[in-house]
Amino acid sequence: MEKVDGRLVRGDQTRRAVLRRAVDIASVDGLEGLSIGRLATELGISKSGLFAHFGSKEELQLATIRAARRIYADAVVLPAFEAEPGIERVRKLSECWIDYSRRRVFPGGCFFQKVSHEYAARGGAVHEALAGVHREWMDMVTDVVRGAVERGELDADPVQLAFDLNAYYEAANLASILHGDEGVYDQARRSIGARLESARP
Repeated sequence: MEKVDGRLVRGDQTRRAVLRRAVDIASVDGLEGLSIGRLATELGISKSGLFAHFGSKEELQLATIRAARRIYADAVVLPAFEAEPGIERVRKLSECWIDYSRRRVFPGGCFFQKVSHEYAARGGAVHEALAGVHREWMDMVTDVVRGAVERGELDADPVQLAFDLNAYYEAANLASILHGDEGVYDQARRSIGARLESARP
């Protein structure tokens, strides 16, 4: 059996620990709130060790986005796809998103809502990475809605309905953080239910 290099294993564990802390920080303080120095201090790791993993602040930010995308997929997308295609999957996706925000998978609420606002008007690699994740998400929501339309369970423009549903998700997330009020999630559920009912054939 091939011998596993312990240094590689430890290095991978360190990288995962750093990125888990990084996504939590960025969800509250934004990607600009990240620094190799801050992470080194909080995790008790040398700065030189972290530089060996990331090399620059931008690479740390990009790695943080990739890590957050995996966490987001595990919390929202994969559970939603356990539901049958069609309107049940649309409903499950909405419920998973609300649960993801309510449970504070990231302490600052939705990681991508926070950092996308931060970088929306900027150029560069971080902006492009976030724009790519947003396009991927909206395309996926649109495809889920399209599945329900193709089954005759909804009568709607999939692109428009996906936009509307995402607007409800983001509104609930923001209001819950700003006002510390979980009641907004019930409002979001009612709004989503009414919007889907309005799209029934």
